[in-house]
Amino acid sequence: MSVWDPWHGCHKKSAGCLNCYMFRRDAMYDKDSNIVIKTKDYNLGIKKYRDGSYYIPSGDTVYTCMTSDFFIEEADSWRNEIWKMIKFRKDVNFVIITKRIERFEECAPDDWNEGYDNVTIICTVENQNMADERLPAFLMLPIKHREIIHEPMLENIEIEKYLKSGLIECVTCGGESGENARPCNYDWVLNTRKQCIEHKVPFYFKQTGAKFIKNNKLYTIKRYKQIEQAQKANINVF
Repeated sequence: MSVWDPWHGCHKKSAGCLNCYMFRRDAMYDKDSNIVIKTKDYNLGIKKYRDGSYYIPSGDTVYTCMTSDFFIEEADSWRNEIWKMIKFRKDVNFVIITKRIERFEECAPDDWNEGYDNVTIICTVENQNMADERLPAFLMLPIKHREIIHEPMLENIEIEKYLKSGLIECVTCGGESGENARPCNYDWVLNTRKQCIEHKVPFYFKQTGAKFIKNNKLYTIKRYKQIEQAQKANINVF
């Protein structure tokens, strides 16, 4: 079953996506990953220890719903309460990664206006078709902090015309993990990096993925090495 966990906490840029792992684990135990459930730590955003300190410390960055999607339809009845907690915890930065950017306006809280200062929305763009479908709408939305992520990156993607807007704060690239992962080509990653440099947009290479092509050679990379190998490339730009 898919876990809708709005408080998947991690420090910025340190965690890998858990979606593929979650689906593989469910398959092992004959569970249906299409069934969405809410976690028991639903109120973690405002939960405190006995000494009065918050479980999620001030200044932390929380990546929401790393094994699901914050804007998934099945979570519509739960989301408003989470928005209230996010607004209350102004001392915490919340990152929402979504492939459902078309649902943003109907899912945003009533008092969103031009956006919350402590919320970054990241639009996933895995290929050129999705870039041209999602990004024009993404740039038109009332959001204070926007980023793009190519993960899984499935082909070369031209986003220069979207970077020209000056509204994108960072672009992340990453390959696909799992036994049936599709290849990610290093040339695609470098081309996105080049576009970011030209428009002075920070760039981050997150992970190689399980199948990584470099200099026309296909490498199979174990999961625990994928982030490490990306960091060794030393191509991040901030």
